[in-house]
Amino acid sequence: MAEIVWDEFRLVRAIAEARSLAGAADALGINHSTVFRRLGALEKAMGARLFERSRTGYAPTAAGEKMVDLANRIADEIVDLERKITGQDLRPSGDLRVTTNDTLLVHLLSEVFVGFRRAYPEINLDIVVGNEPLNLSKRDADIAVRATERPPESLIGRRLAGIRWAIFAASSDAPKNFTAADARRYNWIGLSDGIGGPKPTKWLLDNAGAERIVYKLNTVLGLAEAVVAGGGMALIPCFIGAATPGLTRVAFPEPEIEAGLWLLTHPDLKNTARVRAFMDYTAAEIGKRRAIIECTTDQPAKN
Repeated sequence: MAEIVWDEFRLVRAIAEARSLAGAADALGINHSTVFRRLGALEKAMGARLFERSRTGYAPTAAGEKMVDLANRIADEIVDLERKITGQDLRPSGDLRVTTNDTLLVHLLSEVFVGFRRAYPEINLDIVVGNEPLNLSKRDADIAVRATERPPESLIGRRLAGIRWAIFAASSDAPKNFTAADARRYNWIGLSDGIGGPKPTKWLLDNAGAERIVYKLNTVLGLAEAVVAGGGMALIPCFIGAATPGLTRVAFPEPEIEAGLWLLTHPDLKNTARVRAFMDYTAAEIGKRRAIIECTTDQPAKN
């Protein structure tokens, strides 16, 4: 039997994950006919069928499953080696992939990231925006900036601030001397279930009541803009409220409505020069903005 190279393992793995030749072609950046030809040649060389075509797509045979399992193990070993080699890099240069969510990027981090590029022009940033956590162990990203109270145990980093939420209203219609007892007199804008954590939603349900939540979003992004437009009052992270013209903070919520702002990386990357540079710079810049994030001032930080 001919020697099987890593590219053929990647091919089989991609077909198994996509369950189609077209999906595998997209994942590998090649055309459909090339996938078909390479799979046929591989099965011929191995003397075994690796996939069966069914109504649900391409399903690996017993031989195919063994090859997929081995391909996954090889891929993990390659990523582990890459991560360890990257961790020995002592030069503050090269590519750095950072993941965060849309809200933090738009209202807090864009200015920080651009400032970092000015300070370290030889480091290229690749920002991955998503509300689902990426796997830093598999190098989906090198660094994560996340709002969480439970960072994964496999990662290391630092808690930069506590993200506090406050009650905001449109400045043109902001009530004076507002207390939680007044909540049922107003319309509220809230978040869909599972978005932004359960604490803000619980506060609204307990204090305003479900009937007063007249407008919901499945993202924190756009929450402040809906308040400015006159949709109602809302619980909003303080750093967003402070950065949005036309909003007035009318009260604090209960103190327990808070999440940590974390800067995280994989232990194997902690000594990489570009990772250290980014984490130190970002921690310092977030420190300048900590009063805004924690609701102890309404004034944006000055660079």
